[in-house]
Amino acid sequence: MSTRVDLNCDMGESFAAWRMGDDLAMLDIVTTANIACGFHAGDPMVMHETLTQARERGVQVGAHPSFMDLVGFGRRRIEGETPADLEKQLIYQIGAMRTMAEVVGHPIRHVKTHGSLGNMAAEDRQLALAVSRAIVAVDPALIHLAMPGMQTSLTAQELGLQVGNEVFADRAYADNGNLLSRKLPGAVIHDPDVAADRVLRMLEEQAVTTVSGKRIPLEIDSICVHGDTPGAVEMAAVLRRRLENAGVEIRPMADIVAARQPSGGLRR
Repeated sequence: MSTRVDLNCDMGESFAAWRMGDDLAMLDIVTTANIACGFHAGDPMVMHETLTQARERGVQVGAHPSFMDLVGFGRRRIEGETPADLEKQLIYQIGAMRTMAEVVGHPIRHVKTHGSLGNMAAEDRQLALAVSRAIVAVDPALIHLAMPGMQTSLTAQELGLQVGNEVFADRAYADNGNLLSRKLPGAVIHDPDVAADRVLRMLEEQAVTTVSGKRIPLEIDSICVHGDTPGAVEMAAVLRRRLENAGVEIRPMADIVAARQPSGGLRR
């Protein structure tokens, strides 16, 4: 079993008067926060507040850009964006988060794509290249937190980015290694102990098991719990407790990536 792993959460996803998730409670549990950049959720005040609270708790932070889709919370497939236009939108989002973080005094360390953008880019090389190029354009020292073996991970490595290998506690996997569509039964896992059992098995086997039973070997740096899922705080707390009880050290993702040699994440 891996002796150290990061717990990350997507957060900062409130917008104006609309509230989403319990970020303060989650920041007391996780070691890395992926903060919305205003395109699927978040606004300048929410970005600043989330960065500030993360700084006070010693939680590492990163940008969480998406398709321009406030109405759909970034979870609708946007088919009309050209890779060139998407690259510019991502530069805009990452750049805004990077500057806000510098003002707060808590610089971002990574980028993780949100929702449908992440799922589509994981399978589409041209979209993945747009993501990688945008990260490089803003700051090539930023880590790309991505699913191992998918196009986003591969193109990041091609362009010289460090990659953090991410798996999901609360999501089921399709046979191609991507997340199972939320439209399908069983795609989202709500039981904290079931999620913890899965994660402990992933770490012990260094592999994920898909809905059909296929086993995909990989390296794991970080475990994600979604902040907008009902019961997310309880799931994160149970997961952290059970990991620590199993002797797993919880460390920020950037620290784990810095301590190992570059890798594509898949075990050959």
